[in-house]
Amino acid sequence: MAAEGQVAEVLEELRRLRARLPQLTGALAASSDGFVIAQDGAPEAVEGIAALTAALTAAALGVAQRLTETTGQGGFRELLVRGEAGYVATYAAGSTAVLTLLADPRVNVGRLHLEARRSSTRVGELIDGALDRQETP
Repeated sequence: MAAEGQVAEVLEELRRLRARLPQLTGALAASSDGFVIAQDGAPEAVEGIAALTAALTAAALGVAQRLTETTGQGGFRELLVRGEAGYVATYAAGSTAVLTLLADPRVNVGRLHLEARRSSTRVGELIDGALDRQETP
């Protein structure tokens, strides 16, 4: 997984994203197999549910990947779920991770996508870079 320095950088990226989008109640970077890398958010939004959210994200990711591949839409990029109390949005973050965001119902979805796509690219670069360095002898 990501080295300690990269985890701190991922956490800082999550904090910057939440500062740019005040309607976010939580942000979570996780491996595609469901392990939490970094999390930031209101305690009631993230504490205690981070591991469950990461596991459910991994399951949803599997379904989303299968759906995009089966329908010929290519590799997974993002998934948006709207509930009565807000949104859960998941974005591919490099080759091995995802960025999952919790947002309240008044979020501007276009802005959510714009900012999250930028952050997911950065998170992916950090995590993939850390993995590349670990594999290099």
